[in-house]
Amino acid sequence: MPTKTKARSLPEGKLDHYAINKFQDVPIRPTVEANGKIMEELFKDSSDIVMREFEIENGPKALLCYVDGMVTTSAVDAAMKALMILEGGEFTIDLITETTLPVAQASKIQFYKELLTNLLSGDSVLFVDGQDTAVCLGLRGGIRRSVAEPETETVVRGPREGFNEHLRTNTSLVRSKIKSPRLKMKSFVIGTETNTNVILTYMAGIVNPKLLQEVEDRLSRIHIDGVLESGYIEEFVQDQGFSPFPQVQTTERPDTVAASLLEGRVAILVDGTPFALIAPFGFWQWLQASEDYYERFMVGTLLRWLRLFSLFVALFSPALYIAVSTYHPEMIPTNLLLSIAASREAIPFPAVVEALIMEIAFEALREAGVRLPRTVGQAVSILGALVVGQAAVQAGIVSAAMVIVVSMTGIASFTLPRYNAAIAIRMLRFPIMLLASVFGLLGIMIAAMVVVGHLAKLTTFGIPYLAPVTPVDLSDMKDVMVRAPWWKMRRRPKYLTPDNLQRQRPQPE
Repeated sequence: MPTKTKARSLPEGKLDHYAINKFQDVPIRPTVEANGKIMEELFKDSSDIVMREFEIENGPKALLCYVDGMVTTSAVDAAMKALMILEGGEFTIDLITETTLPVAQASKIQFYKELLTNLLSGDSVLFVDGQDTAVCLGLRGGIRRSVAEPETETVVRGPREGFNEHLRTNTSLVRSKIKSPRLKMKSFVIGTETNTNVILTYMAGIVNPKLLQEVEDRLSRIHIDGVLESGYIEEFVQDQGFSPFPQVQTTERPDTVAASLLEGRVAILVDGTPFALIAPFGFWQWLQASEDYYERFMVGTLLRWLRLFSLFVALFSPALYIAVSTYHPEMIPTNLLLSIAASREAIPFPAVVEALIMEIAFEALREAGVRLPRTVGQAVSILGALVVGQAAVQAGIVSAAMVIVVSMTGIASFTLPRYNAAIAIRMLRFPIMLLASVFGLLGIMIAAMVVVGHLAKLTTFGIPYLAPVTPVDLSDMKDVMVRAPWWKMRRRPKYLTPDNLQRQRPQPE
């Protein structure tokens, strides 16, 4: 094969200039000296790569390679000790792998691509003189952030554990929620330079095979030099990249991932980030929080109504104030109109400029609160909003009524449990305000029709974004604007077309 010939003839002096994919057909050399030269050339000026050459007792030379800080040192020491006290005999990779090494995970490797991928992922690699096969030792370790409560999805009632940056920790958290052999985790390596491990997890026998195949195809089509966070993957796999609305859900909660898998969705876990991706993701999931299913159904329903109302407040309240105060003052009660007029008497700007000043200031303060150290971030964001708002009113730049409207808008946007959905609302608020300043209530109606039309046209992995409201499916309405009791939700969402629609057995009469 031409590719194989090219890979074998790579000049060893320039191996460090090639990506790992170039080593697909480069075989392991039969001598420790040759393999050592290749490794030294590849990892020249890499102080974290440890290459420990030693001799197996009464036997051949061996070379152990690992990345310092990514392995459990005590386990490496134990493996080397087991080899150094090996007593004579015939030395083969099979013998070392099967009877000598005290390692739970040990596999044989014949080509450098797999060797380099495993080595740079935290495994240790052993070369033995006279063997053209290396041994990969699963001794991953190092310092990792412990499992802690998610910071972006806190709950009053529910599990307190969240994902961290270690992929295998995250998969184990999901596995601990769903103790079933039907929980599958398919591995991908994406990024020609970062070689990031990505896991596609799903429930076999529940997920629709067409949905699963579509997600696999989209992941396989990603060709990029690096993936440092799941946001890279999100932009590649979503249906419409220019839509402001998220089509993939992000979450730090293992219980949210487990619940989604049991509905027939799929999840994507990326090494190096605590944020998992869930697909498909529709509009009505904006209003759903994991806590809705842990509290009684009446509480969950009430909270969803509150979130839906807050969504409209966050999106339309500044525009509504601009339209009514500018073009339709007759819609305001007389006493309230007189109060607003008195507060705006000394204001030199129209209502739309007031709103833009306060909204931009509020967004800037919110961003500053996120970026500043945690100990001072909250104080700056809260005190800053109070001080800026009060100072702006006293200086006659904005009216007190506008401060109240912007404050209500900000509070309402915080009630949405999905952070990426709240960002979409924050972005759309500004063009709607401009339309309201030009056309009044007509501008708000135009904006509403455009937004609803776009949502109706939008799809997420081929599934309508507004399903099951449009197209209407009454059987799936038990978990949309209301949260029916668990004993009523006997079936999984039909719009996901799962292989197994039945969620629970029929209740006895």
